[in-house]
Amino acid sequence: MKVISRLINISAWLFGLQLLMAGNSLSMELIFKDTQYSFQTLRALGYSVSGGADVGEVLKTASSITEGDDESWYREWMKTAEQREKAGHDFLARDRRISARQEFFKASNYYRAAEFFLHTNPKDPRIVSAWEKSRDCFLKGAELADHPILPVAIPFEGTTLPGYFCLVDNSGAKRPLLIVHSGFDGTAEELYLETAYFAIKRGYNVLIFEGPGQGGVIRVQKIPFRPNWETVVSPVVDYAVSRKEVDPKRMALMGISLGGYLAPRAAAFEKRIKACIANGGVYDFHLASHLNQEEEKYLDTQKGAEEIDQAIYERMKSDASFRWTMANGMFTFQAQSPSAWLKMTRSYTMKNVAQKITCSTLIIDSEGDNYLPGQAKMLYDVLTCPKEFLLFTKEEGAEEHCQMGAMLISNARILDWLDDLMMEGKGK
Repeated sequence: MKVISRLINISAWLFGLQLLMAGNSLSMELIFKDTQYSFQTLRALGYSVSGGADVGEVLKTASSITEGDDESWYREWMKTAEQREKAGHDFLARDRRISARQEFFKASNYYRAAEFFLHTNPKDPRIVSAWEKSRDCFLKGAELADHPILPVAIPFEGTTLPGYFCLVDNSGAKRPLLIVHSGFDGTAEELYLETAYFAIKRGYNVLIFEGPGQGGVIRVQKIPFRPNWETVVSPVVDYAVSRKEVDPKRMALMGISLGGYLAPRAAAFEKRIKACIANGGVYDFHLASHLNQEEEKYLDTQKGAEEIDQAIYERMKSDASFRWTMANGMFTFQAQSPSAWLKMTRSYTMKNVAQKITCSTLIIDSEGDNYLPGQAKMLYDVLTCPKEFLLFTKEEGAEEHCQMGAMLISNARILDWLDDLMMEGKGK
């Protein structure tokens, strides 16, 4: 096979991979035509329903950005975030606590958005500084919340994992617990706006955490992703059952985006989990490559790796979405080259693992989420545990990756499923 043929196949795989990692806006263009710029705008905007954005602010910010210019993206989101943070402090100085809280939560979301495209240079100090501003603004908002949002440090392999223990109230009553983690690029602070905000209203206590490759764990602690996610979740469960507010017989685990592989992987081995939610389901991370055996062998040669790296770096110069995907992949996996990262993804598979899951499991897919078509159903089909498949559709406006832009209907249907298992003695 000629080299050009191999590179064409790799290029096709990488296009699918970029959609897996960050979302797919092929069915929706919001301000931008670039897939990633459009989706990330929708992502920021979607949290308006949980207090993390205001529609006018997002549209104004996005309209000021030069498409494909990552510096422009950073600059405009930082400007908006700083404005909202200042407004929060101004409100707080006048003891307007509700108004201050909403400004701090919005600033946290906007700082998160600002940092998003910086990973091309993993040594860029703004990666940490912008992330810290997002975290710190969230902490300021959390102190003003109408229910407890407690920062926690979960013991883990000689260090700790950061997270938030979000409680319905201060009563100390035992309640069902929803443990939530993100995927390839989310943060713990974002998970509050995406999931915890809604689950708490249903009577769940929620434990949000960041694991290897995520949030502050990769940015500050420098711990990269790992495929054996059960080694991450089990210490989190150990911590959870030590809390008096947790009913150890009613604990669920939710993984979002790439977490749709990570959470099922953990549930296969951590039997204290009574329900698992994969939004969306991922059976085999590397399977998207569509590479045959010859091409896989070529990837493992020095010549093949060098040619693939050259082609990837060239494409990164002109394609903003592709540039981010590869940069973030190398950043979060601590890979020294694109080809090295591609090979790392081989270990992320549920083959010979999915059948070990015994808890009730919800596998979620979104109709317009074309990054790994068929993977959620593939995972669902091999499960032998009690299971349900949930498809969000374009007709209901929830077809995007992880139902971005449709947080209300997404949480309604997902939490309804969980309620049947966990609430009022319905589950075991």
